Amino acid sequence: MPLSEHEQRMLEQMERALYAEDPKFASALEGSGLRTYTRRRVYQAVVGFLVGIALLMAGMVVQQLIWVSVVGFLVMLGCAVLVVTGWRKAPKPGEQTAGGPQARRQARAKRSMMDRIEERWQRRRDEQGGR
Repeated sequence: MPLSEHEQRMLEQMERALYAEDPKFASALEGSGLRTYTRRRVYQAVVGFLVGIALLMAGMVVQQLIWVSVVGFLVMLGCAVLVVTGWRKAPKPGEQTAGGPQARRQARAKRSMMDRIEERWQRRRDEQGGR
């Protein structure tokens, strides 16, 4: 059901007030900040993985420095884990941000609560309009 003109004006006014009061919080609510942060984290992990490969190869070339190979392998492993977890958490364009399974459950619960509130509101409007 579309919003009335009055409701749209009220919503726009609340959005402007939110941006004026706390622009950082408002931009975080949009979701693009999280997407950018996650993407940057994935790119950093890929670079770290490449550094780990370089350390592993350097340790193989200089056979007396085996610990360099071990450190390189551990860096590769850690960065691979960061890439996989960061890639899974990255929201798709146009998708609302959801942190994980618990956040998804909370979002579902909020949606159902909002649906119930909307149904009650609609019933009240229908009852008042029917009189």
